[in-house]
Amino acid sequence: MNLEQQMISKLQAEFEPEHLELLNESHMHAGIATDSHFNLLLVSQRFKDLKKVQRHQAVYKLLKKELSGPVHALALHLYSPDEWLAGKQEIHASPNCEGKNI
Repeated sequence: MNLEQQMISKLQAEFEPEHLELLNESHMHAGIATDSHFNLLLVSQRFKDLKKVQRHQAVYKLLKKELSGPVHALALHLYSPDEWLAGKQEIHASPNCEGKNI
């Protein structure tokens, strides 16, 4: 199981998402790392009564091992099902790294 699959497996087990997208955006950044930058869209009932910072903390705690190792950056888009249905139904790509074309 590769890093991306490991992260998805952990997220599915912990948050039982209604929708989950994990994009590997490492190719958009400077350097040779292939599993260093990710963009996560996660819709879960577990986020219903949590503030934005609490949602982020829950994901950071779950992925602590990955974030202290190969993952350099993780963009988070975390929604409750109601927020998701209200119109925030897409993942936004991260901007290219400034050093990418240098």
